[in-house]
Amino acid sequence: MEDVCAKFVSQKISKARWRPLPVAALQPPDVFATGSWDNEDNRISIWSVGDLGSVGLNGEYQGEPQLLCDIRHNGDVMDMQFLDQERIVVASSTGAVTVFRHHQNNQTLSANQRWEKAHYHVDQDTSCGGAACTGVICNNPEIVTVGEDGRINLFRADQKDAVRTIDNADSSTLHAVTFLRTTEILTVNSIGQLKIWDLRQQRNEPSQIFSLTGDRVPLHCVDRHPNQQHIVATGGQDGMLSIWDIRQGTMPVSLLNAHEAEMWEVHFHPSSPDHLFTCSEDGSLWHWDTSTDISEKPSFLHQGGRSTTYLSHNTINQSVVSAWLSNDPTKDRMEITNLIPNQTLSVNTLDILGPCLVYGTDAEAIYVNRQLLA
Repeated sequence: MEDVCAKFVSQKISKARWRPLPVAALQPPDVFATGSWDNEDNRISIWSVGDLGSVGLNGEYQGEPQLLCDIRHNGDVMDMQFLDQERIVVASSTGAVTVFRHHQNNQTLSANQRWEKAHYHVDQDTSCGGAACTGVICNNPEIVTVGEDGRINLFRADQKDAVRTIDNADSSTLHAVTFLRTTEILTVNSIGQLKIWDLRQQRNEPSQIFSLTGDRVPLHCVDRHPNQQHIVATGGQDGMLSIWDIRQGTMPVSLLNAHEAEMWEVHFHPSSPDHLFTCSEDGSLWHWDTSTDISEKPSFLHQGGRSTTYLSHNTINQSVVSAWLSNDPTKDRMEITNLIPNQTLSVNTLDILGPCLVYGTDAEAIYVNRQLLA
């Protein structure tokens, strides 16, 4: 990739997240956080994207990401989300959920709040028996966590006890969670199911269940379309990308062949949701683009070392919605680009905001591309 800055960090990176921009901000994001896993000493780190001032001869950015501050984290970082511009919620393999605060005046990190045994296998009081907290999603001040114990917790920042706990929400491992709207969440589990939970209901039962037919392929990740709450994307152990319309049926609308190994994360672009990004254990990071009319282009193009596949279509002016919800996406418009042509170790995480992409790998590196959708 032409405009990518790499930084080798001597830590396997499990999560990378852009700090959210203030409302009405015009500048691109400039700070991100990372979490590590499978190291003797795991860390939460805050980075600045490097010197914005220095631009090379061809207009490309110079300067690698700079470490602003970091703090030790107990256990593997399983998930991480910004609650606001200063606080980051981190899910641990120990079962703990911690809110870290980034003090921007003196560039330090501190643990602001911790729910020590948010997830556990036996009972909350024993010293052992913690179950990994696998996913966290925030809608300030609310924080929802899911775990290997099949439990769902609703916490509120600055409140000591859980607001709500659904103890046996799932008999299998819950891998990820997202908000559908302020009172509804969607979880994915290790037997290929999506479940919708209405937090206003006192019943501890899902309001709807969707599932992949046939093989119960574990689902690892989920994201909701930012403008159209009924469109949801998931990825799992088989590397397939599934698009769901939760208004109809209980099966995915589209199943798209994607990666050759587990898909770890899927993200719609928050402001240009006709772009979607997925990353995988197979060392690839794919950009799925339904925004352009590509019927005029040749079927295969190789440019600058990237492998780009064009799926042509035969009708012009179809809306973005139908591009994601078409039963046969190959008849639709879809351009798929692998942003990492020379595949290496697992790409565990990615985040996209404005024109900027950040991703982290098991090769102990973080990468930033600041002109992806420029």
